[in-house]
Amino acid sequence: MRAKKILLGITGSIAAYKAAILVRLFVKQGAEVKVLMTPSAKDFITPLTLATLSKNQVYSDVSSEEGWNNHVDLGLWADAMIVAPATANTLAKMANGLCDNIVLAAYLSAKCPVFVAPAMDLDMWIHPATQKNIETLISYGNHLVPVEHGELASGLVGKGRMAEPENILSFVNNHFSKSQELAGKRVLVTSGPTHEAIDPVRFIGNRSSGKMGTAIVEELYHRGAEVVLVSGPARYLPDSDVAEIIKVTSAGEMFDACVDQFPTVDVAIMAAAVADYTPSKVSPIKVKKTEKTLTLELTNTKDIAKELGRLKKENQVMIGFALETNNEMSNAQKKLVKKNLDFIVLNSLQDKGAGFQHDTNKITIVDKHNNINEYELKTKQQVAKDIVDYLVKMQTTVQ
Repeated sequence: MRAKKILLGITGSIAAYKAAILVRLFVKQGAEVKVLMTPSAKDFITPLTLATLSKNQVYSDVSSEEGWNNHVDLGLWADAMIVAPATANTLAKMANGLCDNIVLAAYLSAKCPVFVAPAMDLDMWIHPATQKNIETLISYGNHLVPVEHGELASGLVGKGRMAEPENILSFVNNHFSKSQELAGKRVLVTSGPTHEAIDPVRFIGNRSSGKMGTAIVEELYHRGAEVVLVSGPARYLPDSDVAEIIKVTSAGEMFDACVDQFPTVDVAIMAAAVADYTPSKVSPIKVKKTEKTLTLELTNTKDIAKELGRLKKENQVMIGFALETNNEMSNAQKKLVKKNLDFIVLNSLQDKGAGFQHDTNKITIVDKHNNINEYELKTKQQVAKDIVDYLVKMQTTVQ
């Protein structure tokens, strides 16, 4: 944690008294801590206490006698933002983009990893509305510090206690340790659909949105990798500071870009939904509706994964994707071998909530040693984490 910049947001919960211990722990580890408080948080712990421990001014309003407290600058300043305690009210506002205090304003401006440590009574914690808000926050890429089991302020015993300060510190420490797992690695990711032109107006394409590829890129970036993204015309792209982005349209253009980049990378993750066929001839003018039927002659596109698999060196890793509708496992295993992949990510359109345009996905990872790992339905951000975890585990085992 040495030299890390920590932005701590405190909201109105009895657990706010633990924030003093948390600040002290971060400072002792060499971090610089700035504290934000909601107005109700001041009913439980004083700004003076936190200012003394953090050795920094505490902010509780967007504006004060000193002027405007720039929440945008605070959000950009931090290496990590921690909301602890995070009440049910604050979780709901974070999940829905509401912004009526400085903690929420900084959260919406933050570019750094955000950690949320909930604190509330048992019935509030297990309520479906709270659980839905938690799922939404995780889908945005936020990190949930698990609540703990124990005696609550109401006298009930159960889940809902904010994690102890030592456990929050350990959780954040683990994140920063993990964030260096892929430092020094350069990773090629393909994403989105390809559009195969029929004429200047029409094309053959598919429903890929680029959500899965973008989630993978962002996860790789947070693990310290240098990422180059070759993307078809996708609706979703990561920020330009997360990856070098090469935009292409057709399967042929994606083939050329990938072959060009492949010698420079350690890992290639082929998440794009590349067209298997392209029109043999492209009309230079718009095709008019003159006949009852139109016949298109299609030819195979170049197989990007197969070509990269042929070019792959011993120290390179290749990961493929298989979206299937039938004979899913058999088709995925054949593709794994045919394209010289190290592992393949299988998902089926038969699974509800999986595939194109969903915010969720359900995958099975099959590796070249025929190890099969099935995962439950998760957000695409969580799926990206599972994929990158498998990559890291595989490389660690090889080493």
